[in-house]
Amino acid sequence: MDYTQKVIENYTNPQNTGVIEDADGEGTVGNPVCGDIMTIYIKVDENENIEDIKFSTFGCGAAIATSSMITQMAKGINIDEAYEITRNDVAEELGGLPAVKLHCSNLAADALQKAIENYKKERN
Repeated sequence: MDYTQKVIENYTNPQNTGVIEDADGEGTVGNPVCGDIMTIYIKVDENENIEDIKFSTFGCGAAIATSSMITQMAKGINIDEAYEITRNDVAEELGGLPAVKLHCSNLAADALQKAIENYKKERN
C-alpha cells in the first residue's frame, strides 16, 4: 500500500495529540469493521473559533494521519467553517489515500463534526 510523504509524516510525527481535560466539545467515532476509534477535543474562544484541538486515536497509520491532519486544518478557524471540512478535504490535504483507507478520513471528519455538535448542545 502506497502512502504519500504527508501521510507518513502525520503518522510518524502526529500533531495535536492528547486530551483537553476541560474541552468545550468532544466527539468520538469508531469503525467496527476496521477497529479504528478516534476522539477529537475542541476548545472554543469567545468568537467561536477553535483555539485548541487535540485527538486521541487508536487505529491504523491512516487513521492517525487523518486525525492529525484534520486538527491542523481546523485549528484557528470558526466552528461553522470547521464543521464543513469533508473527508475528501482531509484526503486531499494529505495528498491522497489508498481507496481502502478512505474510510479513515471519513472518521476524522465525523469526529470533528461530533465535537462541534457536542459544543453547541452544551452551550445551549
